[in-house]
Amino acid sequence: MEVFLIKTLQLILCFALLILLHEGGHFLFAKLFKVKVEKFCLFFDPWKSWKLFSWRGTDYHIGWLPLGGYVKIAGMIDESMDTEQMKQPVKPWEFRAKPAWQRLLIMVGGVLVNFVLALFIYAMVLFFCGDKYQPIEKMTHGFTYNEAAHKLGFQEGDIPLQADDVVFDRFGKKADKVYREISGATSVTVLRDGHKVNLNLPGDLNLLEMLKSQPPFMDVRHPALIDSVEAGSPAAKAGIKAGDHLAAFNGKSMTTWNAFNLAMYDLQLTIDAYEKNGQTNEVEKRRKVTAVVQHTDGKLDTLAMTLARTETQEGPLYTMGINKHNVLADYPVVTRKYGFFESFPAGAAYGWDVLCGYVRDLQYLFTADGAKSIGSFGTIGNLFPSSWNWQAFWELTAFISLMLAFVNILPIPALDGGHVLFLLFEVITRRRPSDKFMERAQMVGMVLLLALMAWAIFNDMLRFVF
Repeated sequence: MEVFLIKTLQLILCFALLILLHEGGHFLFAKLFKVKVEKFCLFFDPWKSWKLFSWRGTDYHIGWLPLGGYVKIAGMIDESMDTEQMKQPVKPWEFRAKPAWQRLLIMVGGVLVNFVLALFIYAMVLFFCGDKYQPIEKMTHGFTYNEAAHKLGFQEGDIPLQADDVVFDRFGKKADKVYREISGATSVTVLRDGHKVNLNLPGDLNLLEMLKSQPPFMDVRHPALIDSVEAGSPAAKAGIKAGDHLAAFNGKSMTTWNAFNLAMYDLQLTIDAYEKNGQTNEVEKRRKVTAVVQHTDGKLDTLAMTLARTETQEGPLYTMGINKHNVLADYPVVTRKYGFFESFPAGAAYGWDVLCGYVRDLQYLFTADGAKSIGSFGTIGNLFPSSWNWQAFWELTAFISLMLAFVNILPIPALDGGHVLFLLFEVITRRRPSDKFMERAQMVGMVLLLALMAWAIFNDMLRFVF
């Protein structure tokens, strides 16, 4: 429950900040060009909102649905669908009375603020926290690869250094970039046994399949070193001790936690299936496992044990009671510090890199698996850390701000980009779309957005409820 509350509070704070500033961008340009803003609402308010105060002709409200917000600008067809106002004579303080270039700036104001905000946050994170990472060439245990990667020429322990002209400096936070660049590369350079080796790739690997495959296309290689053993656990009773190495499990040779995790995952699925069918005898049979461990003195032992059963929210979990060594603790951490003015170009470059990666990944939304990945509150909220971490919060807020900026500028009616599209049409042709056309376009856009929202909520329900 505590984790849920922490994630929820981070989500609400993030949304409130981004919505406030996005709508503030529209508001700022509207006021700059002396356009009347009748209402400023944080969050949506279907059926109900609460008026906070009024100031200089604008009523400030807060809604109950934290999916967005809006500013009601006089003389404009927007979310309020106030068509009666559009039937009245044009007033000089209305949106429709202003020249097209001013209306265009009012519409892009929100996107502009979101974009600049994201780059500013990235810059400030670099200034205050620096850029901490583990150099990929120093990850001496290398990486592990699945069968599809092996067919392309990758070998266990290979360290990816470069894809075409893109040089990798890290894996951790930029793991998605490494995957993305490899998926579209025709040549990849890896470090193998101290030597650089070039691999020829097709250049059109499916990024989504690489990310969702089990085992993963590529992952950090974790040698099966046992860090500690829980007192009274099956492993402790069998004689496993800290410092031992796992050599085999259930008759299969495995020297990495990557392979062990996959074996345990398959075993857990098998036991779960027997549990659901009430096959108690089969469950007890599968709980009895064997492990070969190499002790610190080099001696190999074959040990038998019965997995312990632990009740969790997701159902029963079966474990040996061992804590795995975190291989990342073996690698050096490099911290690059940035001066105040130096942080701005660095933050801008980082933000632009993140945005380009996000845009490139959108192509996968039009696949079956990509459509299933669309989510709403639950999916976004789950991205936040389970404990409050300001650096992680601000980095994720910057990423969501970039997403909002890009999505909002798409030429879809009811979004800022839809209004921009019609304004550009007006600038080019010197013909303004009729109010009736704008009303219908707004309605079509809202239906599309509501349908997308419904689909996202449905995916969240499948993901987190069922």
